[in-house]
Parts: sequence; C-alpha cells; structure tokens
Amino acid sequence: MHPHLHTKTNRGCEEVMTALDECHAQGFIHKLFGGCNDIKTQVNKCLRAERLERTAKNRELAKQKREKTLAMWKEIDENS
Repeated sequence: MHPHLHTKTNRGCEEVMTALDECHAQGFIHKLFGGCNDIKTQVNKCLRAERLERTAKNRELAKQKREKTLAMWKEIDENS
C-alpha cells in the first residue's frame, strides 16, 4: 500500500503517479497479471525518496529548535 497520491507533499512524483493512474485505468485484468508492477515499484521508490528528504529536513529543524531551547534554558539558569 502507498499513501494517498497527488498530495502537496508528493509533487516530485507527479509524473510517475499519473503513469500509475493511467495503467490502472487499463482495467482489472491488466493489473491482475502484473501489468502495473514496474510502475508501482517506481512510485514506491519515488515516495520513499520524498519521505526521506522530508524526514531529514524535519530532523534538522527539530535539532535547531532543540539547540535554541537549550540555549534559552542555559541563559535562564545563569541569570537565576
């Protein structure tokens, strides 16, 4: 399974997701016999790359916020 496609966080995968939608539109039998498997794998790889990029960015922002908070607490302790 994959998350909802065509969201604001998955803009970089739009082309691959559109190809998957087109493949799925070819019908159930096409999907049943693995006609969309390669495209599905590409979608999964693209979504994973997007997620890893987002988590790295969020981790860096959290680290900066934590450092700022620790600096504020250090200043409070020194002034108390």
